Amino acid sequence: MSPKDETYYLIRSDMLPEAIQKTVKAKAMLASGEAQTVQDAVDEVGMSRSSFYKYKDGVYPFNALMKEKIVTVSLTLEHRAGVLSGILAYLATHRGNVLTIHQTIPLQGIAGVTMSLDTAQVMISLTELIDGMKEMDGVVRATLVGRGE
Repeated sequence: MSPKDETYYLIRSDMLPEAIQKTVKAKAMLASGEAQTVQDAVDEVGMSRSSFYKYKDGVYPFNALMKEKIVTVSLTLEHRAGVLSGILAYLATHRGNVLTIHQTIPLQGIAGVTMSLDTAQVMISLTELIDGMKEMDGVVRATLVGRGE
């Protein structure tokens, strides 16, 4: 099927065949790290690897298709060793990909950081991602300042 022949449908999850529901669950387990391998995920949900591979590239949760992929975040950070690296580790844990990063020269112990992030693989909401940064040690402020594709 060529890309221009593809047709998409919005279907309530309880109307989907069991194999597709299990595929979605297995993909979520892999994305979150709950399952380390495809075999672990399919064993947990009770499906075969062949069924998983048959459906995996054609089924996605609706919210995964709707969320913005590239966002810009503004941070105000305390100027201490490890604060920025903690933010980067947090983003990596949640599968956020840093596209650009700019840090100002610290003044009075505070540095401004602006980051562009690819959030296509992030499995939590953008609000949860930003709120998680706000709660980190050394983060004075974290704000979403832009969304794009």
